[in-house]
Amino acid sequence: MFKKIIKGGQRKSSKSNSTDASLYGYGPPISHNPGSGPNSNAVVAPAQNSDVLMVPPLMTTVEPLPLFREVSVSERQNLFMRKLQICCFQFDFSDTLKSAREKELKRQTLLELVDFIQSGSGKISDVCQEEMIKMIGVNIFRCLPPASHENTGQEATDPEEDEGYLEPSWPHLQIVYELLLRYVVSSDTDTKVAKRYIDHSFVLKLLDLFDSEDHIEREFLKTILHRIYGKFMVHRPFIRKAINNIFYRFIYETERLSGIGELLEILGSIINGFALPMKEEHKLFLVRALIPLHKPKPVAMYHQQLSYCIIQFVEKDYKLADTVIRGLLKYWPLTNCQKEVLFLGELEEVLEGTQPAEFQRCMVPLFRQIARCLNSFHFQVAERALFLWNNEHIVSLIAQNRQDILPIIFEASEKNIPNHWNQSIHGLTVNVQKMFMEMDAELFDECERQFEEKVARAQEVEEQREMTWKKLADAAAHRGEDNMVTV
Repeated sequence: MFKKIIKGGQRKSSKSNSTDASLYGYGPPISHNPGSGPNSNAVVAPAQNSDVLMVPPLMTTVEPLPLFREVSVSERQNLFMRKLQICCFQFDFSDTLKSAREKELKRQTLLELVDFIQSGSGKISDVCQEEMIKMIGVNIFRCLPPASHENTGQEATDPEEDEGYLEPSWPHLQIVYELLLRYVVSSDTDTKVAKRYIDHSFVLKLLDLFDSEDHIEREFLKTILHRIYGKFMVHRPFIRKAINNIFYRFIYETERLSGIGELLEILGSIINGFALPMKEEHKLFLVRALIPLHKPKPVAMYHQQLSYCIIQFVEKDYKLADTVIRGLLKYWPLTNCQKEVLFLGELEEVLEGTQPAEFQRCMVPLFRQIARCLNSFHFQVAERALFLWNNEHIVSLIAQNRQDILPIIFEASEKNIPNHWNQSIHGLTVNVQKMFMEMDAELFDECERQFEEKVARAQEVEEQREMTWKKLADAAAHRGEDNMVTV
């Protein structure tokens, strides 16, 4: 009886130590010595079997092992551990012929492990789970090669337009990622146990892999991280903060990260699940991370995902529309016309979710910027700005505040008709003027009168300037003649 009490006390102490470590984001230490570590004496099946599962001796060569169905149920956990050891072997994939037999054997073993986890034929022990996560880490956590554009000095290109980079070891990596995904989504996976192995350190290393140039790998990472976020509630604040830090480094330091789009896709789903009223933490994330993501030069590569996240915030809380619009104006491009077209498209989506009160707070600086876009000599920018008047909700907001907006827009539209080189811009500008005239003919006439007075004053000032320069030129010429006579 005394021995049973001692054993129970020891097991409880070990569990509390492991839990304390996981609270600070550190799981059990990775040990390279088989049989060592805090979980090396874990019980296989406490309810049925009191035998202790020991880590088998390290294998020095890759040798074929029997299939799971060829051994008894009691031997499967031990066989699982031995198969994990085979999968820890690393090979050189730069030479396809080198170690071809061993590579194929490892690939087949990985497929068996995926089938074993997916079938749910037996709940794997804590020791097996720990060793499996170690094996996954050995395979996927690696130094990534520098991006191709970093070697050549060229700008990063859109991955959809490029053929893309394929990781040489992908035949193995893909199955390892599949194994991790199946483990995370499995109904047999107990998060209280799994969080000791899929800890903060593991998540950070997983996030580092988003810099991979292989878009297929990034898709796997996106799915896995999203599933981890959904299943491990304890990790959610940490994951959000870690992604936040990645964005800061990208915006203010490197402007280089292949997986920004995938991280934004994850965030789009996360933002969609935010509860109302929205926490201050989430609003700060919008202001400090998402809106500044419009600043980097390669914004076109991830703008679609970024725009979706921004719209999600506005749809969740319409009061944020003013903050978003002012943020867009702050980072509005001055010389990059393609970015301007993207900003105008996003602006239209934001305005669709904007209420009159929020619109009134930002309408003056907003339409000053739109007026500058109307006069842009890049016809796509001018055209995209004029297309805003095709949106019924935006037109209704403009109509309600026409006293402030029409005087700003009228001058830009009047300059477009005689000066812009593109005929389609002329037609669209005339349509906008007709719309304003139908809204309020009296205000339109007043704006036209003020514009004519302004033009007349400008001509007057120009004539005075020319007269002054002429007087100066005459005086200089006269003085020159006097000097010549004196000499």
